[in-house]
Amino acid sequence: MSAIDLYDRPSADFDTKVQRAMALLQAQAALHPRLTQASSLGAEDMVVTHLIHLAGIEASVFVLDTGKLHAETLALIPRIEQRYATTVRVFRPQHEAVVHFVRQNGDDAMYRSIELRKACCDVRKMEPLARALDGHDGWITGLRREQSNARADVGEVVQEPARVKLNPLVDWTWGDVWHFIATHQLPYNELHDRFFPSIGCEPCTRAISVGEDFRAGRWWWEQESAKECGLHVQAAVSSLDRTPA
Repeated sequence: MSAIDLYDRPSADFDTKVQRAMALLQAQAALHPRLTQASSLGAEDMVVTHLIHLAGIEASVFVLDTGKLHAETLALIPRIEQRYATTVRVFRPQHEAVVHFVRQNGDDAMYRSIELRKACCDVRKMEPLARALDGHDGWITGLRREQSNARADVGEVVQEPARVKLNPLVDWTWGDVWHFIATHQLPYNELHDRFFPSIGCEPCTRAISVGEDFRAGRWWWEQESAKECGLHVQAAVSSLDRTPA
């Protein structure tokens, strides 16, 4: 059974959510012309890439290749490039920094402490993210409030110190995401068919069982409150939960 068969369950106001998301992107693109999408190549981000296309706005797409991503994840990059006739920008960690970290802490450091896991994320994600966002006045993500307690209050538009952050899917359900994928026949990570709802680096991601939390497969050896890598926990100057459609 595919992820579409399992999860394609749209909300009653699904069409309204789609129109709102596109309106938000169009309005913010007029204010912030140098936009880029941060894509994890998960289900939500495939939806966001297509919404950008449907909205007709200019926004590049980038991926943080940590050196630890699943082959199934990376396989989506050429599919995106072919479908949208674009180039996905790929940012990798500094080789010397990775070598130094592994030499000092081992390749399994993330399992030994939260501090080491976050240090690994800093080297493999945060530093490349800074380079990916340089020169842009806004970035677009696939964050949803339903994903975790840590994201329950995320706004559609968040003004960060250096740029605006747009989250057009904040009020979408998991069923909405998959209905959009099915409706538009979007490619998606085949790991979703194997019960990986949230997909990150291979050592830090596992499949979940029936009844487990959406993000239970991410950093499963840690407490729930620690399950962020830093990409989406920066302090914001202000948050606008509702932007007129």
